[in-house]
Amino acid sequence: MKLEKYIACSKAARKLIKADLVLKNARIVNVFTDRVEPGNVAIKNGIIVGIGDFEGETELDLGGLYLTSGLIDAHLHLESTLVNPQVLISAAAKHGTTTFMVDPHEAANVSGTRGIDYLLEQTKNSPAHVYIMMASCVPATVIDDNGASLTADEMAPYLSNRRVLGLGEVMDCMAVIEGDAAMNKKLELFDGKVKDGHAPNLTDEQLAAYVLAGVTTDHEGTSYEYIMKERAVGMTVHIREGSAARNLENIVRGIVENNNNTEGFCFCTDDKHIEDIINEGHIDHNVRKAVSMGISPIAAIKMATIQPARCYGLRRTGAVCSGYDADLVVWDSLKDFNAQMVFYNGEMIFDARPLADGSESPVNRRLNIKPEPCPADLMNTVHLGEIDPSRLVIPIKESPVPAIHMIEGEILTQKEMVTLPGEDVFVPNGKINKIAVFERHHATGKVGVGAVTGFPIRGGAIATSVSHDSHNIIVIGDNDADMLCAVKEIERVNGGYTVVSKGKVYDTLELPVMGLISDKTLSYVSKKMHKLNTKAYKMGVPKGMDPFLTLSFMALPVIPEIRCTPRGMYDVVEGRLV
Repeated sequence: MKLEKYIACSKAARKLIKADLVLKNARIVNVFTDRVEPGNVAIKNGIIVGIGDFEGETELDLGGLYLTSGLIDAHLHLESTLVNPQVLISAAAKHGTTTFMVDPHEAANVSGTRGIDYLLEQTKNSPAHVYIMMASCVPATVIDDNGASLTADEMAPYLSNRRVLGLGEVMDCMAVIEGDAAMNKKLELFDGKVKDGHAPNLTDEQLAAYVLAGVTTDHEGTSYEYIMKERAVGMTVHIREGSAARNLENIVRGIVENNNNTEGFCFCTDDKHIEDIINEGHIDHNVRKAVSMGISPIAAIKMATIQPARCYGLRRTGAVCSGYDADLVVWDSLKDFNAQMVFYNGEMIFDARPLADGSESPVNRRLNIKPEPCPADLMNTVHLGEIDPSRLVIPIKESPVPAIHMIEGEILTQKEMVTLPGEDVFVPNGKINKIAVFERHHATGKVGVGAVTGFPIRGGAIATSVSHDSHNIIVIGDNDADMLCAVKEIERVNGGYTVVSKGKVYDTLELPVMGLISDKTLSYVSKKMHKLNTKAYKMGVPKGMDPFLTLSFMALPVIPEIRCTPRGMYDVVEGRLV
């Protein structure tokens, strides 16, 4: 803190001058004593200067409502929300999230440092703390066909940016474990800083070697048994509850049943669509759900505030205490967790209380930040070249063959051996469908095709240019014609989501910014997503599965057990194309 600011705050703390704002009659959740304590909170220059009997230039009586620090999303990809970062931050702020730990590897895999710069630029004036964990795996693996590469030398200039805190999720576990020179150079570059992990289903020996490299967190745990292995070697576990990967229930159930402490746990969303944020909440949803399952409210609040703050070295974030940033949330209760007011740097940015005439509080206009213009080169990233329909044909030469089995509520898959329907060539039947991935960055013409179960869509196809992490065009359908129609529609709009039914495009959400992000309003994206998802469910997609987000992970060759890439079907466990 600079001297001039400190002197002003010190005077306010000693009651020599008035505080800027005093929040009176609060029930303060103290994350250091694990108690709820009555008190008044004094704020000066965006900093909490004391709790007690203070006078303020402005005083606000909270009437006994609960007060906590602002919530922290310990790991997310802004791009996965589908909207401009400012739109997402504004929406999440209404649910009490004031700090975001962002991994920009979606944008980086499409557009390299230009994509990272875009996210930094878009969030520089946000009503929130937005930090970057530098994308570590661009591309994710050596078999990926993505739009850019990112070396340690290209990362180095970002170390001087105060908003870059460490290294993002290190997805290529085997490159770490086996001592790949290029990967090790990245790890060395961020020596002394936080290194996020991505470690699904590693053996005990592999996990030990992974942690030895300095990786300290992971968000890929899907079972209580596995996350306790990670805790045993000192890793901080980010409990994920997104749109496709919903792991909170399994993990929290185990924590409660085994009476574990929650000190090594945080909450994250990872990949969550804006529609789900609007409908169920952001990190407040994680807190609410954990409490409903038996986690104490104070423990849940700590998992969403002070624990992620400590994990990432944010010394002034995460507590309602003198010397901490005045990022605060006023809640109706420690059960329902409905945000009534949200403060960022000591200023109210959201007020759920309507005016006397029923209209929305003018305070909320502070969340209407105009997005920065998008560079033109980031609006033209879909390059397919000629599409040969014969590339979708799969001759039946042997039986059975490996297929991707998709699982509701998970992004993990199972390798299932199936007998392909048809005589000479594979003819999808709704139960066993066809999956294809088209390279879209360099017009190479690569197309990988295979079989998929657990996604019983009938009478059409769905496709998207969002396919982690290389973000080629991925499509699943029960007939080649509709699959090709869907791919061409994605090309036409320069990236997006689409549903094709019986030879016609049902509807499309355009995502022209790197083929990942919409340039439209929140309401436009939300309405489109609702319409597309509803149609996908009517066509047979299971209700417990997010149609597009789950589809987007079927091309990611770092999550077991089997995936589809532009080079063909890839067995993640065996590390080979099949």
